[in-house]
Amino acid sequence: MPAPTHPRPHSETLANGLRVTLRHVPELKRSAAALRVAAGSHDVPLVWPGLAHFLEHLLFLGTERFPANEGLMAYVQRHGGQVNASTRERTTDFFFELPTQSFGAGLERLSDMLANPRMNPDDQLREREVLQAEFVAWSQDPTAQRQFALYEGLSAEHPLRGFHAGNRDTLQVEQPSFQLALTDFHQRFYRTAQMTLSLVGPQRVDELRSLAEQFAAMLPVGDKTPQAATSPLALKSYQQVGEQYCNLLFAFDALPDASAEAMAFLCHWLNSAKPGGLLAYLQARNLADSLKAAPLYHFSRQALLHLQFSAPAGSLSAIGEQVCDWLSFFARQDWAPLRKEYAALLQRQQQVSGALQLARIDIERLESGLTDAGVSALQQILREIGTVDNFSSHWRLPEANPFLRANEPLANAGLIRGQTSAHRGLRTFAQDRSRGRRERSPMQFSQALPDNGDEGAIYLRWQLETAANADLQAQLHRSFRETQDDARQAGVELSLGTTGNQWLLKLTGLQEPMPIVLEHALKCLTRIDADAVRGEPETPLMPIRQLLKALPVHCLASTPTCADAKHLWTTSRWDGLALGLSAQTQSAMGLALSRIPGIPDNQLPAPSTINGQHLWSHIDTASSEHSLLLFCPTASREIADEAAWRLLAQLCQTPFYQRLRVELQLGYAVFSGVRQMHGQTGLLFGVQSPTATPEALLGQIQQFLQGIPALIETLDDASLSQQHQSLIDQFNDTNLSTKDSAELLWQARLAGHSSDYLPQLFAAIGQLDRPALLAAAQRLNNAEGGWLCLASDAMPGEPWQAAN
Repeated sequence: MPAPTHPRPHSETLANGLRVTLRHVPELKRSAAALRVAAGSHDVPLVWPGLAHFLEHLLFLGTERFPANEGLMAYVQRHGGQVNASTRERTTDFFFELPTQSFGAGLERLSDMLANPRMNPDDQLREREVLQAEFVAWSQDPTAQRQFALYEGLSAEHPLRGFHAGNRDTLQVEQPSFQLALTDFHQRFYRTAQMTLSLVGPQRVDELRSLAEQFAAMLPVGDKTPQAATSPLALKSYQQVGEQYCNLLFAFDALPDASAEAMAFLCHWLNSAKPGGLLAYLQARNLADSLKAAPLYHFSRQALLHLQFSAPAGSLSAIGEQVCDWLSFFARQDWAPLRKEYAALLQRQQQVSGALQLARIDIERLESGLTDAGVSALQQILREIGTVDNFSSHWRLPEANPFLRANEPLANAGLIRGQTSAHRGLRTFAQDRSRGRRERSPMQFSQALPDNGDEGAIYLRWQLETAANADLQAQLHRSFRETQDDARQAGVELSLGTTGNQWLLKLTGLQEPMPIVLEHALKCLTRIDADAVRGEPETPLMPIRQLLKALPVHCLASTPTCADAKHLWTTSRWDGLALGLSAQTQSAMGLALSRIPGIPDNQLPAPSTINGQHLWSHIDTASSEHSLLLFCPTASREIADEAAWRLLAQLCQTPFYQRLRVELQLGYAVFSGVRQMHGQTGLLFGVQSPTATPEALLGQIQQFLQGIPALIETLDDASLSQQHQSLIDQFNDTNLSTKDSAELLWQARLAGHSSDYLPQLFAAIGQLDRPALLAAAQRLNNAEGGWLCLASDAMPGEPWQAAN
């Protein structure tokens, strides 16, 4: 069942100079915009480093027409979308995704904030403190410091050697000269000819063009301001050695136009871990454990290519020799089969990309493969690196990705375990319940999603008597890596979650390759090689991300650990759920399902709850910054409570951020929202702060929670109705993607709900009113569903108790 190829985006330049790309994708349920301004950190006056990054922040603080609580960020959050921005060396990007019916209003807010920022002095002072907190965290982050140090081999005059993030010292907002520079930067660069807008959605191209024209009409018109060329990078190549990493860097000062696609193609094959390639050779000789190749910088004709190896310092010389040898081998090969496979995987990735991903792809203006011009550029890149005609004979090109080939229909599909020839068509568990019988197979093929689309999802869960220890988990994930990479290139996101004694194998994306991907994944799980090469050292996470990573584990009861994979499988019990799969795909899965390790069991119990308890877990984040997560599960597993919690989250998101980040300035990482784990739905509040202790952060969160009833009471009927309708729209099946629907249905399965959970949840959301919301807020404050706190500090006194 081949998926349709997305057409190339339509490109044009509007009368006022705005360049636009428009992509019509009928099957999308959301729309997205990506706007690129051709100006970044290297375009600001040298005396004001960080000015471009600072301006990006200021633009989100509201305008006269749309104050902060009605601006783009609040609007997107209220409608369940995504929004962000980033400032790089020579570009600044703004991007968001929304349900299609809300998209026009989002574009209106984006254009207004770009054209009419308030530049309020008090706002600037507050936002400077946010950048100061980010600077402090950046200066203490080993990963960020390693990244910054990579530029030390370049010319001292090149702006890559400078500091551009901004802090309290460089952003002198009180100085008239700084304000003049800020205004001048905005006026010179934030105008139509300096911008490119990418729109993607189910709308026709003419409808997207109309939206682009409305967007452009609000922006200042002006000619493009040339971005000054920078000084030469100087060195052609250099090396750096760290405690865990070795780095090779190649600098280019005079590349042809198609060099970006050429470098992307080269990095793809450098990163391949398949036998015969560079990484496999280095691993076999214990020279390196991992390799990551990527361009660090690319502007005009300049580029900096970075190859990072996890390897001992003494290996760098030998690694450098092998890199040059492999590049010489690669330069002399016929790239035709590699170009064909590369184009196929880019096409697959586009087929499973959402609106926002496609908009960001289009804004980069890359070709969907390696063109003839790209071949010439790649040849020049390899010549400049210094490849030669003589190279070792042991190298070979990687084997073709087995998942990119179309699956042939199976004439005699195997039966699924527990299925007899008398009932080859499996029923959903809801249908079986209505018939008063148990489904014989623990793998349930649900009809809750249509089976005539291109995408689907498969969930396989194991419940173990013991949890895998850290070494066994590492072995599992290492054995999984190549299959995971191949699957992603073929349009299937494959993941393995090993959380305590609950393991989850998940496949989402194009359903055509899923049966063969599943078969390969199961083989990986049951063929663990303890002597396999080590993986890349774990990158230290910022404190709040450490807590987020630990949270799912702490939502499960603790279990003893085990180092023996065979013992794990012999005592494990499994069940599963498949959604959106056609009859052909279901039949093709027969062989894979017959090989699932463990004991099939369609009656696995739901995880225990923490009703009424206040549990605290201390996580040592090894950081001077403080962080805290508060997870508040629903008062019960009833769908009505979940609906109420979701509307509470909708109402709280913007005020919580406004209160703790903007008004109190407690930290730059402040968020709240609904989180589902192991079938448990809850409100999650998170803060990372350089100054406030976890106990103080908890006090502020509790104070906010206690104010929710007053917040609800003070909302007028129109505002509450608007918030309510936004939530209803988010759960309308016309707005839910297959991936999002599948995840909701899987969590519903874990919670013990029937397969008609989605319409039940939609109906429950529709029935909410102010009294129901006030009652839910009271139950939240009473901790009827319990509270679970993860923090970087020790537990305070009552009512808190240590989690097991």
